[in-house]
Amino acid sequence: MKIIFFGTPNFSSQILKEISKNNDILCVVTGEDSKQGRGKKIQFPDIKKTGIELGVPVLQPKNLKDQIFIKSLQNFNADVFLVIAFRKLPKEVWEIPKKGTINLHTSLLPEYRGAGPINWVLINGEKTTGVTCFYINEIIDQGNIITQKKINLDQNITAAQLHNQMIIDGIEIVSETIKQITEEKINTIIQSENKDLKNAPKIHKELLRINWNEPINKIHNKIRGLSPYLDDNELLKDVSICPCAWFKLNNKRVKIQKTSICEVINNDSRIDTDNKNYLHINFKNKALALEMIQIEGKKPMLIKQFLQGNRINSSDKIS
Repeated sequence: MKIIFFGTPNFSSQILKEISKNNDILCVVTGEDSKQGRGKKIQFPDIKKTGIELGVPVLQPKNLKDQIFIKSLQNFNADVFLVIAFRKLPKEVWEIPKKGTINLHTSLLPEYRGAGPINWVLINGEKTTGVTCFYINEIIDQGNIITQKKINLDQNITAAQLHNQMIIDGIEIVSETIKQITEEKINTIIQSENKDLKNAPKIHKELLRINWNEPINKIHNKIRGLSPYLDDNELLKDVSICPCAWFKLNNKRVKIQKTSICEVINNDSRIDTDNKNYLHINFKNKALALEMIQIEGKKPMLIKQFLQGNRINSSDKIS
């Protein structure tokens, strides 16, 4: 299959690497380079690096309606355009390939349309989510569905862990979708419409601060829905996916990477700790165990490491 691949982040890059093994990637389309850091060094989109490694042309149009760019796409004579984590395409672009333009979305459409499905399914405490391949049309995230795969969620999975699971499942259903298109064995499903569908808007910074007056389950779900935690030794570095929830401890900003809900050990105060092994925030019937945190100016630490250098008292204030 002759494919032009549209994408930007590492999520897209991982899928591109796998898809390129069995398909002809004609070109990669991504965003412009950016200046980042104190030295304002030029940074490439992740997928540009992958395109260069694969030895294929990389296009970085400023304007997706630019006629020179559109003519370039037409000249490739691709069978399919594949879009993964990219901005909205104009009709002039997505109508070019003879076998259609396919998008991979990180939810079980029609639920959780929008920019932040990985986050919102966890923030909302869902038990399942999934990945969906569908044809792009005029309305964002509303084209006919080609393939889907369900993912079961436990109560402690983080956004970073779900992100990496979706790379694996995304490779599987993108490969299956390409196979169906190649063999002309496609049975699409029209997306249902009703007013009760849940959406996944972009995550804004106002959402990140923890409100300790909310129920414990809601706070725990927010933390894991914004968390970069993969395991005790690794965090996902993509802050657009995992910006991290935070609160203030004695007026110092603290990010929380990992929590769990546990039984109350000592309910004499809101903050409970032995200053060695655990730090709990007590609620009415349960406690929120802080397992990995990052105090401002420091690196993320497991709670035992944090307590080695920070003594916490019941009189300390959280806000």
